[in-house]
Amino acid sequence: MNLKDALDLSYQTFLHHAPHSKLLLLHPESKLRTVLMAKLMSSTQHKAISYSFSPDDITLQTFVNSLTHHLADYFPLFGRHTLMLPPSIYDDVYKTADEIVSTFVQDLAETTDDEFFLIFDEYDRSDRADEVQIFVEKLSANLPDNIRLVINSRTLPRLPWAAMIAHGRATMLRDSHIIMDNFYGINNQRDVNGMEISALSRGDVIIQGRKIDGWEGHLPRLLFFFTLDRSLVTRSEICRTFWPGLDEDQAVNVFHVTKRRLHKAMDYDALVHDENYYHINWELPLYYDVIEFANMLLIGRTSNDQNARVKAWERAIEIHRAPFLYDHTEDWILQRRKEFKVGFAEAIRNLVVVYSNTNREDKALMLLNKGINLDIQNEDYHRDLMRLYAKLGRRSEIASHYQRLSDIFKQQNHTFSEETQRLYQELMN
Repeated sequence: MNLKDALDLSYQTFLHHAPHSKLLLLHPESKLRTVLMAKLMSSTQHKAISYSFSPDDITLQTFVNSLTHHLADYFPLFGRHTLMLPPSIYDDVYKTADEIVSTFVQDLAETTDDEFFLIFDEYDRSDRADEVQIFVEKLSANLPDNIRLVINSRTLPRLPWAAMIAHGRATMLRDSHIIMDNFYGINNQRDVNGMEISALSRGDVIIQGRKIDGWEGHLPRLLFFFTLDRSLVTRSEICRTFWPGLDEDQAVNVFHVTKRRLHKAMDYDALVHDENYYHINWELPLYYDVIEFANMLLIGRTSNDQNARVKAWERAIEIHRAPFLYDHTEDWILQRRKEFKVGFAEAIRNLVVVYSNTNREDKALMLLNKGINLDIQNEDYHRDLMRLYAKLGRRSEIASHYQRLSDIFKQQNHTFSEETQRLYQELMN
């Protein structure tokens, strides 16, 4: 294939997946990422604004201010909220990141209703900036519907790609191909001589057939899963997440003690230090259920084969046997758990449609009840259940379910959305 045809195919692939993702990564291994970005910038049909990272964009305050002024060149009123943030809000961005992101998103939402791509070019210049990674991760989850974020980078950004892909907001593109698995460049495969890791069930780690039980406390185990969450992590990220109340020297000392306990428990140097980063030791073959879960969801979204989609959704539900690391409540775990629940609900609701359209309503009901047991406040499940009861002519069960749910919601100080209330009234009338 000549260069023009290859570029056209990559461009069409990009445009095909863009409506379904908030964040698109032009993978560092893409041979055509630079010319694809140039084609997007020169398009008369699609608006794109490119921001090139500078070597100074290693603090969030510098980056946000620079990006805001850059966008104001295109939208003169942009930044009237962001630029009014007090400088002190950047003193501890790990506590104030949500407010900074929401303010920036408010500016985006009020600026234009036109669709456009916001391109972060030379993103690798922010690699060592933990603050920027947090901002971009949160931004990708809160962008207005008319905006898509595109990252062009020479290195793989230090973002939780598996979780963001499972959540449905991120896509990794390598030229004309979507990356379906091995998001961190490592084959996800079972091997009797390797590691098998299950975070969507009991949180077990099995290494060469031996289940790890002697963790010497929960911190070594959680350190292992935290490092699995993305391709690379910094020591400062680890210390800030696990020991935020300690000063830097104390946190570093506790980190090294925890790392030694982890290596002792696994009888294996599980964490590797590489320049400024830590990552999982990939010497042993590795299977991680989170990666397969995201892979199955991608097949469900992209396959042209209905049977393949159904099998993928069924497998995704089979993998997700319990909430992510269900016996822990740390903030980063709760965030991942919420993202994986979204993917789980996607698989269930798609299968419910398939089953209810093929005279398998009993299986559809079982799936919806399984979803409700996992996430009772997800009203999509309840609306689907009431619609299914209506289809089956079981009107009394609509009423009993709604009343029972209403009592539970009152105990949880949760109220029905207008959409759920309206659907109930329509079905009962």
